[in-house]
Amino acid sequence: MLINVKESTLLIIDIQERLFPAIEGHTTLAEHSAWLMQIAQRVGVPVLITEQYSKGLGPTIASLRDGMADEVIIEKLHFSAARDGELFKRPGGERKQFVVSGIETHICVLQTVLDLLARGNQVFVVDEAVGSRRASDKALGLARMQQAGARIVSREMVAFEWMEQAGTELFRSISREFIR
Repeated sequence: MLINVKESTLLIIDIQERLFPAIEGHTTLAEHSAWLMQIAQRVGVPVLITEQYSKGLGPTIASLRDGMADEVIIEKLHFSAARDGELFKRPGGERKQFVVSGIETHICVLQTVLDLLARGNQVFVVDEAVGSRRASDKALGLARMQQAGARIVSREMVAFEWMEQAGTELFRSISREFIR
């Protein structure tokens, strides 16, 4: 099954100021998440961002939050972004496919993915755009999500499936700016 530009939403989970520095490879994770966000915006895929208890963990890091409308930021207390249903009321929340980025892989990302799968959604977790404080927790989280039916993908897989074909102006501009 391919990731479809008209059926998918990019979901960025809890990349917040206070926890972010403790995540292994956090700088690269932020760059990859921002890359995905820019491609999503270019091809017209909705972006939703969650924040876990922002009073304690702070807001989403500025490189991801700046310029985003308030309606795409979802405050949550449940570890799963899909638990209370607010996610599905936001623009893009009604789509059947979710491309997932965020932290921590083995907690909030895992629980969100498992709830999305239980609802019948198709879920694609971007390996290089999720992270945990420990590599072993990330690996276990990814393995469990894959066992449950999530697809583990790379960010280029996502971009090329969203673009669908070469030879278009969209493909040329994204290739020039983002594909290295």
